[in-house]
Amino acid sequence: MNDFKIAVLSDIHSNSLALKEVLRDIKNRDITNIVNLGDSLYGPLDPAETAELLIEMNITSVSGNEDRILIEETNAGHNSPSLQFTKNLLAESHKEWLLALPLTKVFLDEILLFHGTPSNDHEYLLHKICNGRLTLCDEEEIIKKLKGVEQKIILCGHDHTPNLITLSDGRLILNPGSVGCPAYFDDSAPVHAVETGSPFARYSIISKINSDLFVENIALPYDWNSAAELALQNGRVDWVSWLKYGRTKIK
Repeated sequence: MNDFKIAVLSDIHSNSLALKEVLRDIKNRDITNIVNLGDSLYGPLDPAETAELLIEMNITSVSGNEDRILIEETNAGHNSPSLQFTKNLLAESHKEWLLALPLTKVFLDEILLFHGTPSNDHEYLLHKICNGRLTLCDEEEIIKKLKGVEQKIILCGHDHTPNLITLSDGRLILNPGSVGCPAYFDDSAPVHAVETGSPFARYSIISKINSDLFVENIALPYDWNSAAELALQNGRVDWVSWLKYGRTKIK
C-alpha cells in the first residue's frame, strides 16, 4: 500500500458547527482523503446542513446505528425525543444518502471502516460496560469481535472516545472520538454514561510514510456555547452539559 494521509471523523450527531471547524482544519492541513464512521445526522442540532456538507464533499462514509434508525420504518424501543426532530428536517436526498451507506467499507485496499463492530453497528468494539461506565476490553474480546477481518488498519467509532489500540498480531485500531457529541447518557440496558471531560470537536489523522504509521488525535475549539443553546431550543436540556463540558451532569 502506498503512502497516505487520512482524516478520520465519526459521531458528528448533527453538529454542523463542530463539523465546519473540523473540515476547516483538515483543509488547512491539505488533507484530501476524509472518511466518516457514522452516526452523522441524528441529534437535536442541525441535521440538514450536516447532511449537505457531507454530501457536497462526497466524504467516504459508513452507516452508524443511529443513521440506520433514521431510515427504519418502525422505531420500536427507541424513544429519543430527537428522533422525530431529526426525521422532520431531512430532505429526501438526505434519506437517500443514508440508505446508500454501507455498514462496512474497505478503503485504500487495507483499511476497514465501520461504526460499532463489523457485524453489529450497536456494539462497542473496544469497550464493555462495567458499573455504568466504559472499560477497555481484553485483547481476546476485541479479536473475537473482529472475526474474519483481514485488514491491518481498522477504523471504528460509536463510543465517542478517542482511542488507539495495537493488537499483538500487529493490527492497529483507531477510534477518533466524536466530532460533535463529547458525552452522552444511554438509558437503554445496560444504562451507562460516556464522558470525555472536554467540549472539543475531535477527529484523527492517520498517515503512512515509508511503511511507518503515524496517528494524530486532534481536539479543536469551536462555538460549543451556540451548539448547546441550539440543543436547548430543540428540547434537549441534557445535551447542554454534554456539549459545553463533555460531561453528562454538572452540579
